[in-house]
Amino acid sequence: DPTSLSELKELFATLSGGRDSVGAVVEVRARGVPCGWGSPVYQRLDALIAGAMMSINAVKGVEIGDGFELAQRRGTEARDEMSAAQGFLSNHCGGILGGISTGQEIVVRLAFKPTSSLTTPAHSLNVHGQDVEVVTHGRHDPCVGLRAVPVAEAMLALTLCDCALAHQA
Repeated sequence: DPTSLSELKELFATLSGGRDSVGAVVEVRARGVPCGWGSPVYQRLDALIAGAMMSINAVKGVEIGDGFELAQRRGTEARDEMSAAQGFLSNHCGGILGGISTGQEIVVRLAFKPTSSLTTPAHSLNVHGQDVEVVTHGRHDPCVGLRAVPVAEAMLALTLCDCALAHQA
């Protein structure tokens, strides 16, 4: 959000020097994915995407479509209805229903934890099980989410390319 840049710069300035960090939510989307990729059981497209995204460092959560928000809705509010004239009337499922692509835009959100390797001392244990204080030296990102966007885009693209090849088999 370009209107938030000055606020973000101020936040990152306060986090600078490796003293602290913040997490992030990154959203990636894929348009033009045809209907029918994936499988209803073993090679579910949403499971393949979630597994691929969870393999990215610092990712602690993956959401497809409206994800966790759907747990707060009733079925009548959460379903993606269709009409002959308009096709899908919503995209709560994020472009995947029953493990198979619907032809709608695929929407994936990733939750990144804050960087824990900081110059601020932290409590830990040494190899002998004794209490020690740990301070990390080196480069410290105030937010890994900034660097994660192209990684998440590439991971989604690779997963969809793999599905495209499997669909041709």
